This record gives sequence, structure tokens and C-alpha cells, in this order.
Amino acid sequence: MQKPPLESEVADLAPADPIMTPYDLAHLVNYWRLMDAHAEGADWREVSRIVLRIDPGREPQRAQRAYDSHLARAKWMGEQGYRHLLRGDIQAPD
Repeated sequence: MQKPPLESEVADLAPADPIMTPYDLAHLVNYWRLMDAHAEGADWREVSRIVLRIDPGREPQRAQRAYDSHLARAKWMGEQGYRHLLRGDIQAPD
């Protein structure tokens, strides 16, 4: 398997598909970083700025929405999505 990139441009909303997507695969590192920051109790604004590269001072609604959706997707990956990764069951790009 190819290594996911360390820096990937993030969408305003993470996928909500019931299967792992190419976007998820490209953002695995971001998901892991979000989960680590969440577990450590980091402020969402700092995480948004560092991990998602969205400035909450300039775009507070976009930053909050992106943070919330990507954290939710990261949790899904940890609970269910990893199974798709292990099976190689990833949605083909459109």
C-alpha cells in the first residue's frame, strides 16, 4: 500500500459515506492527528489551524464545520472504517 501524503488539502466537509473513500485514504494522517489532538484535549481552533490549515480567526464557521466533520470521520475510521482499509474495500474515485 502507498503511504498517505503528510499534507493534503482538506475539504470543507469530510465524507459521510458508509464506505472508505479515496479522500479518506488521502487524509489518514490528518485523521490520526485529529484523534491524537482530541485525546489530549487540544483546543479545536489550534487543531484547525495546524492540522486542517484553516484559520479560525479569518473563517470561524468554515474552520468549525471542517473540524467537526473531520473529527467525526476520524472517529468513524477508528470504529468502522479501518475494516474497509484492511479489506481493501475502498470506493473508487468518481
